[in-house]
Amino acid sequence: MKCPFCGYSESKVVDSRSTEDNMAIRRRRECLECSKRYTTYEKVEDIPILVIKKDSSREFFDKSKVINGLIKSCEKRPVSRQQIEDIASDVEKSISNQMVTEVKSDAIGEMVMEKLKEIDEIAYVRFASVYRQFKDINTFMEEILNLVNKK
Repeated sequence: MKCPFCGYSESKVVDSRSTEDNMAIRRRRECLECSKRYTTYEKVEDIPILVIKKDSSREFFDKSKVINGLIKSCEKRPVSRQQIEDIASDVEKSISNQMVTEVKSDAIGEMVMEKLKEIDEIAYVRFASVYRQFKDINTFMEEILNLVNKK
């Protein structure tokens, strides 16, 4: 690690600890040339995940898109912002844990619906109606009947 003060490339680690969120390691270093101390952070490199859309185009996974879709589905429902963010984080973690670089948008939608179904059935049906592109009231009713029959 190059010293930010003198540019020397050798240093020793004086202190090392995890950050509060446990997402990085904070290291205090001391330059072996000028003896000045500085801080570095070490974290796991994020591998960008590409979403394969229905038209086969690809775009980077954007957690905020999941959150926005959930906010619309949960409007005027007893679902907190924290629950919405937790669902989005769970989906993001699930995708990351699969160690894939590409994921189909269908898979993301299914993960969101499974999580949403556990929290609020009305929000689930709202999300499903947009995600599955319900064409008419019959499709809507089929989804509601499936939900009722699974209880």
